[in-house]
Amino acid sequence: MAQSFSLPISRRDLLKLAGVTAAGVVLSGSNELNRVEAVEKNSGDTIKYAGKKIPVLCSADVCICGGGPSGTAAAVNAARQGVKVVLIERGVALGGLGVLGCVYPFMDPHAPDADTPYVTELKQRLRAHGIDPFDGVTWQTWHNPETLALIHDEMCEEAGVNILYQTVVVDSLALNKKISAVIVQTIAGLAAVKAKTFIDATGDAYLARNAGVDFERGYEKTGNNQPLSFRFEMGGIDTEKLYQYVAVELKEDWCKSKLPYFEIAEAMHRKQRYKLEDFMARGVETGELTQEEAEYMQGYTIIGKNGVMSMNCPEIPVKFSATDPLSYSKAVTFGRKMMRNIARYLIKHLPGFENAFISREAAMLGARESWRIKGKYYLVEDDYHNQSRFPDAVCRTAWFIDAHGEKVTEKLPKGGYYEIPYRSLITDKISNLIVVGRCISASFILQASMRIQPTCASIGEAAGIAAAFGLQNNIAANQIDWVKIPAHKRSYVSKG
Repeated sequence: MAQSFSLPISRRDLLKLAGVTAAGVVLSGSNELNRVEAVEKNSGDTIKYAGKKIPVLCSADVCICGGGPSGTAAAVNAARQGVKVVLIERGVALGGLGVLGCVYPFMDPHAPDADTPYVTELKQRLRAHGIDPFDGVTWQTWHNPETLALIHDEMCEEAGVNILYQTVVVDSLALNKKISAVIVQTIAGLAAVKAKTFIDATGDAYLARNAGVDFERGYEKTGNNQPLSFRFEMGGIDTEKLYQYVAVELKEDWCKSKLPYFEIAEAMHRKQRYKLEDFMARGVETGELTQEEAEYMQGYTIIGKNGVMSMNCPEIPVKFSATDPLSYSKAVTFGRKMMRNIARYLIKHLPGFENAFISREAAMLGARESWRIKGKYYLVEDDYHNQSRFPDAVCRTAWFIDAHGEKVTEKLPKGGYYEIPYRSLITDKISNLIVVGRCISASFILQASMRIQPTCASIGEAAGIAAAFGLQNNIAANQIDWVKIPAHKRSYVSKG
């Protein structure tokens, strides 16, 4: 049953928030106005912020900031435990990079039994919507972005999650190591959202940093972030002709799957040599491509969208920063030019792309890494190679260390994996905060392994369960012992 959504806001403040004029309020009648005045004085439904009086838009048990894979998982799983949840999303769809960023498909963790219940359910729901996520070979999850957005909406609605779309977290109010509210910019103006426990799923650790949590960014040795991407989709592709050229004529056997599950790729200056590397290099020789544009190109067919491929490129040069607002903004313009050049070259020269066109640009840049918190446990590269196990582990993964521009390592042996502890999601600085997704407590190199979407979703799933358990048992979020949560309620139980 859906949980009720508390809106402790007076009519007058709601009208203020919506930008209605004073004259419009007066038209409602003096009796109504007097009643509103009384509510305002007695209900405490406004707060002072930056010298202004702003309304409290809503109150909840758990507030999740960010509706990507981890935030959506956290929201659904917290609400399923019976607590009141509000999910704040700056876009108009849940799913983050997997929906808004065209990051498709989901990479597989490569660890045995890595799928937690929420991830398993996502795949089942994709099938129910006519999207079979498995190609039978690679075990990547070939989803459909629009279908995935719909599934997220359905799961949230069924669980009773209250979503605030087109809402951006601006600031937080914290006292005595505890966050009491976040300040948000809505379509109608500034407002506050109160909660007992907060989950930072922003991807950039924004809420955590804002509240005073220690953090770091970029590679410890160089300060560089992993390069950004600006993904896009191309339609009008003759995928059968493309397959014949790449898989049959060029004899590229790197992609083992077959249509409708098919991908093309090349990445220069790596151990793996791709058959399309010479094809892209010719573009540099003729002046049709820059070296930066030719360095990395990848495309995947999209199940349910015939003749469309998701292009995992361009990879924007590392000189552009994922953590500098000016540099990030310049990366958008630079990346769009790269995108157009790559598309133009493919249309002119790659069989199957003759009638292709750019059908969609991502609504956000793909940030592989930006800021990371420093929590109670700091995951490092040795945890990957040593296949570390933790009693309070919330999930496992074996995705290789995929630090673009810095280090791409060998895979763990078959059946190998390492675990991610709950302690990497919490800090000593803020008692009622849990951090999820790619910005948990980990070094730059280790983060390059745990950042894939299924792993982030599993982390969020555990955070939602933990947040509800803490509230129901009067335990601060950063004092929860994952092992103390009954095994049947946990999404993951470490086997040691």
